[in-house]
This record gives sequence, C-alpha cells and structure tokens, in this order.
Amino acid sequence: LQVVVERYQKEKTLPPLSRTKFLVSQDLPLSQFAVTLRTRLCLASSQTFYLLVNNKGLPNMAVTMQELYRDNKDEDGFLYLTYASQEMFG
Repeated sequence: LQVVVERYQKEKTLPPLSRTKFLVSQDLPLSQFAVTLRTRLCLASSQTFYLLVNNKGLPNMAVTMQELYRDNKDEDGFLYLTYASQEMFG
C-alpha cells in the first residue's frame, strides 16, 4: 500500500521525516506503523505524537493498514497521514 506521511503544517515541536512516502504491508497494524514512524522521528519516550487521516480524523490504532487504506485512500491511490504533537491540539 502506498502511504504518504506529512508533518502537520503548523507543527513546531516534531522534526520533519527524511522521507514521506512508504510502501506498507496490508496486514500491518496501524499501531506498528506508528512505532516505525516514532523510530524515524527519533522521539524520546516522553514525547507523544498523533496521526491524522486526510488531515482531519484520529484513526483507531487497532485497524490494519489495509482497512485504513480501503476506507480513506485518496483518488490518486495514496493514503495520506499527517503527524502532529500534543501541543497542536491544546
């Protein structure tokens, strides 16, 4: 599955990812993909980040990437996720 992960446009705390496009296994849980992103962002254990689907909703972390892709993919064939820190939500 083709996934694009972008930093929230007003984000100031979290670093940008070195790459934003990922090929992800269909059966990978979103929670495991979040661990991968956390590692790539080099976050401390005390730092929290959130994933948004299509820049609006917080997804259920228990779903597989296939379920998330099926329900939220863009017409261009990509699934768009945005990451942001807790500070962005107050």
